[in-house]
Amino acid sequence: MFAGRQVGRALLVGVAGAVFAAACGSTDTGSASPAPVDVGSGSITGAGATFPAPFYQKAFFDYSAKYPQVTVNYQSVGSGAGISQFQKGTVDFGASDVPMGDADIAKVPGGAAGLVQVPTTLGVISIAYNLSGVTKLQLDGPTLANIFLGHITKWNDPAITALNSGVTLPSSAIQVVHRSDGSGTSYHFTDYLSKVSDEWKTKVGVAKSVKWPAGIGQSGNQGVAQGITSTAGAIGYVELAYVVQTGMSQAYIKNQAGNFVQASVAGASAAAAANTNVSPTNFSITNGPGADTYPIAGFSWVILPTSVTDATKGKALVYLFKWLVTDGQADGTSLQYAALPKPVQTLALTNLKAIQAGGKPVLS
Repeated sequence: MFAGRQVGRALLVGVAGAVFAAACGSTDTGSASPAPVDVGSGSITGAGATFPAPFYQKAFFDYSAKYPQVTVNYQSVGSGAGISQFQKGTVDFGASDVPMGDADIAKVPGGAAGLVQVPTTLGVISIAYNLSGVTKLQLDGPTLANIFLGHITKWNDPAITALNSGVTLPSSAIQVVHRSDGSGTSYHFTDYLSKVSDEWKTKVGVAKSVKWPAGIGQSGNQGVAQGITSTAGAIGYVELAYVVQTGMSQAYIKNQAGNFVQASVAGASAAAAANTNVSPTNFSITNGPGADTYPIAGFSWVILPTSVTDATKGKALVYLFKWLVTDGQADGTSLQYAALPKPVQTLALTNLKAIQAGGKPVLS
């Protein structure tokens, strides 16, 4: 059904395949079966972020199983490529872990009036490593930044050993693995590093693509995951779903409250709770307060046109994402994505109401 990259299918092996049972937009009258909802029909194409790809592949499969008249073809090619394809009009929706800024919006026909950005899920970026014999590794922000800056090059560096009392760390070289493509995952990670390291903020900065001071680049979360698992002494940043599916080791990261925490759904939810006014211009939740907060998490977004000429297909597009940000969130939690907080879910539904199909609003 999907033309997405093969890794998307591989990551779904072992994931529960039960079809999500709730009907999109239906209501229970209590005395009779509700009338079926017209969710439109058509083949929908999308491209972009690898960060939410395991969630999207499962959710789109489940949605099409419930509504066979709607098929979804999602290609996990990275946030930058997804934005580019949306700008060119070659896909029905783009996907990015970072909302489009003014420069990117200006390249869309109609500018800001021609698109709407919808938050779809909340993901967690794990710091994964491949270090034989080390089952628990603790790192703080400045040390992690210095590893990616290339200042710390050995696993038994004093800065690392000081954080890992009682752990025998080898003298072998650290092999940094990072993204080579334009990536929202990289944006969230560099956003975090910029908050914990003035040197990183000054020399490297925050962006989907940066000039990495050290390490080797791999394309997509799947590429970084493969680079870590195949390289002894490697360390890199990967969306949690990929870590769980491949069984990689992940580090404990010291949060703002001083606690060492691993990437988790609960930790992402705690991070999201600190930003009560999420929008496409106010979306950062890295290095937030809270005893249980995991410091490297972020929302992922889809970019949709505000006007679809084909009324039936436009309706299918809107109802797909209405389901995804409500009932469909259950497919994400089963794959280590946190459900959207209620205010963010409300934002998503409000933004979907801006879309017209065949000249008429789909949702009231």
